[in-house]
Amino acid sequence: MVDLVRSTPCNEGATVALQKSRRRVTAADIARSLGVSRATVGFVLNETPGQTISAATTERVLAEARRLGYRPHIAARALASGRSHLVLLVLPDWPIEYSLRENIDEATHALDEHGYALITYTPHEGARARPLWETLQPDVVMGLFPFSDTLIDSMRAAGVERIVPDPEEVSEVRYSEGGPRLQVEHLHDLGHRRLGFARPSDPRLFELADAREEAATAAAIELGLETPATLELNPAASEVDPPVSEWIEAGITGVVAFNDDVAAAIIGAAARAEIAVPQSLAVIGHDDTPMALMFEPRISSVRIDSTGLGHYLAALAIHAMDETPTPEWEQTSAVKLIARASTSVTPTTQE
Repeated sequence: MVDLVRSTPCNEGATVALQKSRRRVTAADIARSLGVSRATVGFVLNETPGQTISAATTERVLAEARRLGYRPHIAARALASGRSHLVLLVLPDWPIEYSLRENIDEATHALDEHGYALITYTPHEGARARPLWETLQPDVVMGLFPFSDTLIDSMRAAGVERIVPDPEEVSEVRYSEGGPRLQVEHLHDLGHRRLGFARPSDPRLFELADAREEAATAAAIELGLETPATLELNPAASEVDPPVSEWIEAGITGVVAFNDDVAAAIIGAAARAEIAVPQSLAVIGHDDTPMALMFEPRISSVRIDSTGLGHYLAALAIHAMDETPTPEWEQTSAVKLIARASTSVTPTTQE
């Protein structure tokens, strides 16, 4: 067994100068500091198989790399191995709320267990910065919804080979349908026959709100109810309360809220208007965030299986990279109704 180790002592002056330098520490710097060949350092740092480098030399190289603050060059390593071990999750231009944050956290942990790092990125219309798929060389670019043709063309031009959802398929992660159905069914079972769907005021959420309102409408029609009235809220910074009295005068007794924040805004407005919840107006939220337990009455809501969805997102990425079996996602088990005091009684008024 031969190690490519030179007999010359370490160049201490060069080491001191290197430590004072602000430039990136390279494998060549480690080799000079130890008095070994550049090839030896490269074999150790890259964990090159089939080499006959002793354990003692390997430990010396690694220890010196740590001491000098060596960090591998991601682009060079990716070029050499064909993998960056990065997964880029492209998010819609939504505020990062509780449920989405939980999903991302779970996906991050699940991917980390397989040796991959998850990076999130939100492209904005008219942005000048280059998209991250052009600079990071991710192994996979994935999104919660299918990408537009423009984004797909941009990814392909940057050399991205794995895109999830697959542009050739129509599958996508859809968790906007089951929750509204449970909300409507819950209010219907309590005897409510005239419902309203309360939308958020943030324009960034309008697309998701459209999907949830569409699902709520479909569920109501299947149950023989009228189409839920669309209830608009004022911007969050506004001191003008939602017109809950007008809703009740119109015969609405149950409100399907887009999320728990919207439900909380309505319950607060009802309290200020001296309207009893749930006796005169039942309100059910979505996402089952900590907010649902902070209000009185506590808010009925729909809980999303953040752990399951996060692991599913990670499994989709791993499937795209390693050709593992296609993961399955049961929409019906992804959401669960959590009944609390904001919907606990039969309505006292009906149209």
